[in-house]
Amino acid sequence: MTTNAIDVAPSRTVLAASRYALGALILRDLVVLRKTFREFVLRTLIQPFLLCFVFLFVFPKIGQAVGGAGARGASNFATVLVPGVVGISIMFQGVQSIALTMAQEFGFTREIEDRVQAPCPIWLVAMSKVLSGAVQGLIAALIVFPIAAVVHAAGVTADLSLHWLVILTIVPIACVTMAGMGLVLGTSFEARNIGLMFGFVILPITFLGGTYYPWTHLAPVQVGGFHWLQTLVLINPLIYVNEGMRAAFTNAPHMHLYVVYPVMIGFGTIFLTLGLRNFRRRVLS
Repeated sequence: MTTNAIDVAPSRTVLAASRYALGALILRDLVVLRKTFREFVLRTLIQPFLLCFVFLFVFPKIGQAVGGAGARGASNFATVLVPGVVGISIMFQGVQSIALTMAQEFGFTREIEDRVQAPCPIWLVAMSKVLSGAVQGLIAALIVFPIAAVVHAAGVTADLSLHWLVILTIVPIACVTMAGMGLVLGTSFEARNIGLMFGFVILPITFLGGTYYPWTHLAPVQVGGFHWLQTLVLINPLIYVNEGMRAAFTNAPHMHLYVVYPVMIGFGTIFLTLGLRNFRRRVLS
């Protein structure tokens, strides 16, 4: 007489379970993005479109000089501004897709409690937010660049030149770095202090981030021969993102890439380290 053995499927390893859970968390965010893609596009385009429309279309039409008199000066400014709006769009996606939503999830919605119940380490839950935010930043760059490149008045042309090796390396690094910054901000500010975050963090980063000017043009701002502003903005991660975008999309003067790459990677590492630590602390508190 024989007995039928019961086949028991081997349990999934911790690594496999974590990988599966991470993929599911990222997929969930992408599904939400697909369902709200129209709102995502409108949110992504409004600021870059207005910047290009006002500075590169309206100002030349009314004779307001930006970047120098005449169409040549406007074209020079367009060459500076177009990669700048790509960089600032990547930054705002990191803030909007991670910092704002995370402040809400830690706040009144408490949605974060559902996420951390996934069968994976807590830090992987935070990494899923960073990776999904980086993907959204990449999509934002793909949407913004062609529009920013054509919203110009007649006679105004941006001197664009696509350097594909730089594009394929610097843009993903910028997306991850800005998503990491969003993680730090989202785990550092309460939902009730979002206005404080924009006023004391986002606005200074934006206006001192080289969106409207290249870093190399700040040299004349000095006191006693010391280039104080050009030195001060070096603590701003957006300046390296925008300089990298200029190296990727134009032939305009820019910061050396052997500086841009390691500093951006360094900022990304710091942001991820601080963000993951803050995330774990907020979850366990």
